[in-house]
Amino acid sequence: MPTYNDPLSEYITQHFAREDRALINTRQQTPEKGLPAINIKAEEGRFLQFLAAAAQAKKAVEIGTLGGYSGIWIARGLAPGGKLITIEKSAKHAGVAREHFEAAGLAGRVEVVVGDAHQVLENLAPQGPFDLVFIDAEKSGYDAYYDWAVENVRTGGIIAAHNAFRSGNILDPNINGDVRTTDNFNRRVAFDPRVISTIFPAGDGTLIAVKIDR
Repeated sequence: MPTYNDPLSEYITQHFAREDRALINTRQQTPEKGLPAINIKAEEGRFLQFLAAAAQAKKAVEIGTLGGYSGIWIARGLAPGGKLITIEKSAKHAGVAREHFEAAGLAGRVEVVVGDAHQVLENLAPQGPFDLVFIDAEKSGYDAYYDWAVENVRTGGIIAAHNAFRSGNILDPNINGDVRTTDNFNRRVAFDPRVISTIFPAGDGTLIAVKIDR
């Protein structure tokens, strides 16, 4: 039985996650504009779009905007009239993302909020419940972001968190630091009775959880 690898990843991308010009430009221009080249992969983006569509999401939150690549995928999966609120700590990153959302024709469906996500989320709570929350920010904050998400997504709503595998280091028996933090987070969600969860194994792994009635 074949193990998931780069050729299989490319197969998925070619058949299900082909980028249009807006996505290609966003991916290429993000590092050219001085931002880190750490976008999610196209197959991961397509998965986020799929989750948004499956949840029929009208209200979505993204924690960690960067250049807007993942946000484009999410916004394209929203139900008619849907809106993505994406939170970015860096004003520079937020400005680049706004340019990319506008170029993708999504300026009216995406709101970029600049600020510390922990504080911004407190102010967003009254706008809930939300249908989808995507976490892709500093790993030390994942537990707090997850707690907020579980409290503020509807029953049946979806929570997704990127970098579950930490470039494969999650399997290192001597893990420490941020990787240990991620491992603890993965294990916590796996046994949280408030959700049904698993990890989507493409790219660097995306933990996904669906909120259920307790």
